[in-house]
Amino acid sequence: MAYFPMFMDIQGKRCLVVGGGTIALRKVQVLLDFEAQVDVIAGTICENILNISEGAPEQLHCIRRNFLPEDVKGKFLVVAATDSWEENHRIATICRQQKIPVNAVDQMEDCDFLFSSYIREGDVVGAFSSGGDSPVVTQYLKRETKKILTPFLGELAAFLGSLRPEVKDRVSGYSEKRELYQRLLQEGLAKRTIPKEKAKKLIQEYGDRKDMEE
Repeated sequence: MAYFPMFMDIQGKRCLVVGGGTIALRKVQVLLDFEAQVDVIAGTICENILNISEGAPEQLHCIRRNFLPEDVKGKFLVVAATDSWEENHRIATICRQQKIPVNAVDQMEDCDFLFSSYIREGDVVGAFSSGGDSPVVTQYLKRETKKILTPFLGELAAFLGSLRPEVKDRVSGYSEKRELYQRLLQEGLAKRTIPKEKAKKLIQEYGDRKDMEE
C-alpha cells in the first residue's frame, strides 16, 4: 500500500514512545531531530535514551513503568515500540479509539503513519517510502539523493527563504517571483556560493518592472 506523503510540524508537540529499547531509541532520535517533546514510557529504558534525557530534559522525559491507557491523552502522536506484538496492538487500538495517529513498529496493520527514511539539511527534507515493501529501495534512494541534497543546498534554501518578505513586497506576479527564484537557484548551484549580490540586483530589476507597470 502506498502511503500519502504528508509533512507535519511537530515542533513543540508532545509525542509518546512506548518502549525503551534500541528500536524505541531510533524513533526518539527522529522525533527529537524535528524538535518534538517526547515522553518515553517503559519498564526498562536503555542507557542511550536515559543519557539523551539527562542532556535535554526539557525535550525528552522518561517514565520507568508499564504503559497505561491514559498515557495517550493529549499526545500529538504515539509510537508503540515494545517487544510484544500484543502490547503494540493494544496501544494502537487505544490510540485509534481516541483518534490519535499511531505507529506500531513492524506491524503495518497497526500503523496510521510510517517513519520514512529521510535526509535533512536545514529545513530541506527528502523522505522516501516503499510502503514497507522494500527498505533496500528506500535506502538506495537515500544514498543517491545525498549526492545532491548537501549542506550547501540547505544553506541556499534558507537564504532564498530569507528573501521572501522583500520579494513579496517588491516583485509582482507569481511567474516573476518564480523566475527570480529560479535564476538565483541556478546562480547558487553553478557557482557554489550564496548569491547575495545577484539577489540584490535581481530584486531591483524585477522591482523596477513593477514600478513601470504601476
